Amino acid sequence: MSPAYTVRVAEDPADREACFAVRKAVFVVEQGVAEDIEYDAYDAVAVHVLAVREDGLPLGTGRLLHGEAAAGKTGGDPAVGSLGRLAVSREARGLGVGAALVRAIEDAARARGLTAVDLHAQTHALGFYERLGYAAYGPEFPDAGIPHRAMRRSL
Repeated sequence: MSPAYTVRVAEDPADREACFAVRKAVFVVEQGVAEDIEYDAYDAVAVHVLAVREDGLPLGTGRLLHGEAAAGKTGGDPAVGSLGRLAVSREARGLGVGAALVRAIEDAARARGLTAVDLHAQTHALGFYERLGYAAYGPEFPDAGIPHRAMRRSL
């Protein structure tokens, strides 16, 4: 049986807009993150991935920063990418969309020669990322008023 959704790299403007719409619904509307900090200059250089239901409805998104764009989030190691802005729409949670997005981002990292992926996880999501092979390091810190921990997975 084929999945009810597919995950792909967001290549065109319509895909990018779908990514941003999911992020707005999850981060801005649900979690109260200020819209002016949700979108940043890194969006222009990031690799965005998009999960789309068979009927075209966007279900989730995430992004990979690499090279100089990732340096401030990964301790400056050029071999480490930064996974961020992972968001799954309310109606798609529990369907495996988040894990599929993480794996697609890891594939994009491997394709760029990266050897590890870092991320800043909201503390309520630590278990999700641990199940995918990520390990937390360093102290808890606030980001947009939400507690986070840094995590890393070697590829």
